Amino acid sequence: MQMVSQTEQADEQAQGGGQRILFALKTKGAMTAQRLASRLGITVVAVRKQLARLESERLVTYREITEGRGRPERLWRLTAEGHERFPDSHSELTLELISAVRSIFGEAGLEQLIAAREETARHVYSDAISHGESLESKVETLARLRQREGYMAEVKTLDDGAILLVENHCPICAAATACQGFCRSELAVFRAVLGDGVAVTRTDHILAGARRCAYRIEPAGGNTAVN
Repeated sequence: MQMVSQTEQADEQAQGGGQRILFALKTKGAMTAQRLASRLGITVVAVRKQLARLESERLVTYREITEGRGRPERLWRLTAEGHERFPDSHSELTLELISAVRSIFGEAGLEQLIAAREETARHVYSDAISHGESLESKVETLARLRQREGYMAEVKTLDDGAILLVENHCPICAAATACQGFCRSELAVFRAVLGDGVAVTRTDHILAGARRCAYRIEPAGGNTAVN
């Protein structure tokens, strides 16, 4: 019985370690085993063991990179199956509903649906964001709201002072793939709630093949010193 318990415990630890690696690759992008080990605080040997298991499950893959005269290193990233481990909110039902709306009400009806969703989001975000806040504080609040909605959102400050809102996951990816009006609408919401004096530009787009969606945010005219 003790042996079974130890085996089960080892399996649970392996699954937990694998999930941490998948999450790191999802949120931070492709990494070597060495970098993963450093980020997760475990040994390179342990990381490589987990990566081998995840590769056998077709959740990760790699390409070899060479820096200088050193030996090639493996740069690991998620596969399509790996990305699917992070849920898309009720994707099958969503696609069925989009198809039904198109069939019954046409593209005009679908646009009305997107507009209604956009209006609701604009009110929710506007109520949470104080207009007296600095731009950075507004983006931080927006990121927290998006995080709660499953977008794995975070905020970074770029070298030139601009702000980058990063969304490492899209919980409505199936819907956005079927109708990119949802993506257009979300960009419009960000611009509306952050105000007329703010420029918001999408720099990365999951539907265009990027691993994430990202938005560069700065005062209109590029004067990042202004709140």
